[in-house]
Amino acid sequence: MSLPVLICDDSALARKQMARSLPDNWNVEITFATHGGEGLEAIKKGLGSVVFLDLNMPVMDGYEVLEAVCKQDLNAMVIVVSGDIQPEAREKVMGFGALDFIKKPVSKEKIADILKQYGVINEADLLPDLAPPAAPEPSVVEAELAEDDITAYTGPKIELSNDARDAYQEVANVAMGQAADLLARLLNVFVLLPIPTVNLLEVSELTMALEAAESTDTISAVCQGYIGAGIAGEALILFHDSSFKDMAGLMNFKGELNEQAEVEVMMDIANILIGAFLKGFAEQLDMSFSQGHPVVLGQHCQISELVNENQARWKQTLAIEINYVIENHNIHCDLLMLFTEDSITTLNNKLTYLLN
Repeated sequence: MSLPVLICDDSALARKQMARSLPDNWNVEITFATHGGEGLEAIKKGLGSVVFLDLNMPVMDGYEVLEAVCKQDLNAMVIVVSGDIQPEAREKVMGFGALDFIKKPVSKEKIADILKQYGVINEADLLPDLAPPAAPEPSVVEAELAEDDITAYTGPKIELSNDARDAYQEVANVAMGQAADLLARLLNVFVLLPIPTVNLLEVSELTMALEAAESTDTISAVCQGYIGAGIAGEALILFHDSSFKDMAGLMNFKGELNEQAEVEVMMDIANILIGAFLKGFAEQLDMSFSQGHPVVLGQHCQISELVNENQARWKQTLAIEINYVIENHNIHCDLLMLFTEDSITTLNNKLTYLLN
């Protein structure tokens, strides 16, 4: 009899990678869920004796699913698979009864080792005479990713399909988790992670997007260019001015918190978040980036002022936006990775490699 296995992740790319990482010839029936709410319903229906669960999802996140499984005493062995690799994230999920915690991107060997370690599979569970199965038909809505779904850059007008956006979002999710983990370990905090947003934006749209996130706070900003293997862009850190006091305290900064001191604090955070994100992003695409020197774009200004002064450098761009918030502290900063339109073709080719 086939073992019901549930893969719960809001990213189609992540679901596909997870299905491909299961042991060959494992006698299972796979169900896909696109968010925690779907996942919990599938578990209640008996479709997830073994569950591979993401943490950062819409509707209901992985923590909420685990808590519900625990409180309702549902029959499910849950293995968390997440880009959020902070020590506290692991502690939280294990406290909710997760079997184990695997960081993204997953590997076939790691999955097999964990399944064997906990007695989930043994030789009797495999079907040795069968060829490795094709990707299973999902019993919950699943968007398959194909090379043709990613639109290459062929001129001034760039298009971004939903599947391409999903792939960019998942790669960014893993890189975001690595940056947050480094920050969390250095400051001994827990970083609340959002779902990254990915869009193609004109300068006017970028202005509106930034202003929507600004609220009433003034911001200070640092920009750092990067380039590598046909991909170029700028990383933009927007640091909310109300965050400086708490951040300086966490960093054990001594002395008067004047403008020069704020620049030092901002530069340190920018180096951590930008460097770790680019490293995690590049590793997944099997490449590396060279980074320029960070530059202060403005201090204690409005978003509109910042964009008006720099709009010549930002035309149509692929923008990945991540909002970092530190739990129990008044610390909020936004990271925007702005890729040039000329980089889209190379990025798409790199993502196609991940999909195949």
